Amino acid sequence: MTATRPGVLLGLGVAVAAYLLSFFHRVAPAAISGDLQSTFAIGGAQLGTLTATYFYVYTLMQIPTGVLADTLGPRRILWWGGLVAGGGAVLFGLAPSFELAFAGRTLVGLGVSVTFIAMLKLIALGFEERRFASITGLCMLIGNLGSILAGAPLAWATQAAGWRPVFVVVGILSVLMAFAARTWVLDTPAAKVDRTAWLTGLLTVMRNRATWPGFFANTGLAGAFFAFAGLWAVPYLTQIHGMSRAEASNHVSIYFIGFAIGSMLWGNVSDRIGRRKPVMLAVSGVHALGWGLWLSGAMQGGWMTYSLCTVMGLTTAGLTLSWAAAKEVNPPLLSGMATSVVNVGVFFGPAILQPAVGWLMERTWNGRVEVGVRIYSAADWHNGLLLMTVSAVAGWIAVLFVRETGCRNIWNEVKK
Repeated sequence: MTATRPGVLLGLGVAVAAYLLSFFHRVAPAAISGDLQSTFAIGGAQLGTLTATYFYVYTLMQIPTGVLADTLGPRRILWWGGLVAGGGAVLFGLAPSFELAFAGRTLVGLGVSVTFIAMLKLIALGFEERRFASITGLCMLIGNLGSILAGAPLAWATQAAGWRPVFVVVGILSVLMAFAARTWVLDTPAAKVDRTAWLTGLLTVMRNRATWPGFFANTGLAGAFFAFAGLWAVPYLTQIHGMSRAEASNHVSIYFIGFAIGSMLWGNVSDRIGRRKPVMLAVSGVHALGWGLWLSGAMQGGWMTYSLCTVMGLTTAGLTLSWAAAKEVNPPLLSGMATSVVNVGVFFGPAILQPAVGWLMERTWNGRVEVGVRIYSAADWHNGLLLMTVSAVAGWIAVLFVRETGCRNIWNEVKK
């Protein structure tokens, strides 16, 4: 079957919609952290583990997903992923115990772990190489609406109907998205590689030293980003800055609006100037500096915290160029595996940091609890912010080792 451009666009649209739902799941715990703590009677470390299980599974699945994208093709993995994610979301929403909620969240992570790599594979197959970063950025801009929906709109919905019905509805939407993928995402001959040679291809990518700087950059930068915006931002802003949950959720939404815009912006800038590394270095450096402002305690709320969330969202998006850089230093037919290896870092970092921040704060927690929610002191939060700051700086240092590609595939040069 030969994919026509309308068919390519329709299939990509389905993948982007599935990616939107995956982003919703990724950051939704930030808006309902207090509900989860009171519902399941858990502390910060357990809350971090419950939310981070999504990242654990996502991390483990990235390399297998890259292999599956290059062998089975995007349509099949989006179909099965949507079914699993939908079932997991319904289980999470109905769970009577922490253990079943954990199982549901794990299934969600397993199901949505295929969406991003499938989307990148469809872009690599259907569009010119020089437009890869720009189109990826545009798709991420749309997909990031999921994170925006997981901010203030989710906080409003949970207050109106409770958090459980929201996740049941999202689970049903995921199943519908699976059927849409089965119907409209096209498999093309270009999506297939020799399935008996996938291990050789994976080893080629993993043995390539130019692949790995993007992985470590993503581990540090995304680790700090999702540990904060994906979980700890709302309790931090409510407990330290005295904000309502709705106002704190608005900050998270602004954070992700900035990230969405930055995802499209930096891809376009990079493609236009024909360089990857300088853009990544500059914006990731500003992101790392932003953590110093949180850590200093100088931010007083209002326009100051809104402005910082906007800037940090914009600059966090510098990490999105890592996928283009990884694709361009590896064989073109292995684009799924190359982007998946680098993408592991995006989830490995938060998987470690989300519970680690909670564990670190609990080392000095004085035992204060209000309405089933643990209240941390300014000193406790300083320890957590320091850990996220160190992670962001380490990610920026890793960018120094990213190979400049000139926005073209340089595999033939790299392998010499």
